[in-house]
Amino acid sequence: MRRFQTWSGKSARPEDAINILLGNYPQDVARGAVLGIETPNGWQWSETLPPQMPAGMPSELLERRPDIREAEQNLVAANANIGVAKAMFFPQISLSGNGGAAWGHSAFVGSSIPAPLGIGSYAASAAQPIFQGGALRNNLRYAKSQEQQALISYQQTIQHAFGDVSDALIGYGKYHDVRERQEQTVKDLQESVDVSLMRYRGGTATYLDVLDSQRSLFQSELTLAHARNNEYQTLVQLYKALGGGWK
Repeated sequence: MRRFQTWSGKSARPEDAINILLGNYPQDVARGAVLGIETPNGWQWSETLPPQMPAGMPSELLERRPDIREAEQNLVAANANIGVAKAMFFPQISLSGNGGAAWGHSAFVGSSIPAPLGIGSYAASAAQPIFQGGALRNNLRYAKSQEQQALISYQQTIQHAFGDVSDALIGYGKYHDVRERQEQTVKDLQESVDVSLMRYRGGTATYLDVLDSQRSLFQSELTLAHARNNEYQTLVQLYKALGGGWK
């Protein structure tokens, strides 16, 4: 485990953020090999290539998104509140009412509800929702309106999720094509460097020609590094938009 130190390096905070994002405690990030580029001489990229996405992805992947799950549970809770508001229309019969009500063997006419021995206390509790009918109806209307709002919010959340995925796919497709074209440009410039070196060794070119071709290759490699960085960032955005990747 890494010990806390008083000095502050430029990479310490990003490393802590990366580890916390991965569910780990703050610690050093292991360093890999130096960056490279594939050349005819065998010098290759040290990091792995971006993962290839499948041709089609099911929309059920979006169900894992936290915002969709939250909106769905809010809709479930709002729907349950309607049942609670409807239940309030029915009287709450107490077994310990006035007169010591206790359940007897008689029954109301046309009903299967057993009649208590203390009929007076039951009548009072049964009449209570009638006097509160206006308030109970308002509570039911409010519960239904809350359920409707939750439904609209759920639908909008899904629409925004599809928009996030679409934007991420557009960005990935753009930077993926840029990266592939730039890789070809780097390979072509590497061949140009090799040819200029051969001409220099053969006495048909100056070393200034070699330096010019190497400078062009270096600039192209920097552009390729930026293109790869942009592609990785769009992959992260797509991974987040899908709620955890496409597997």
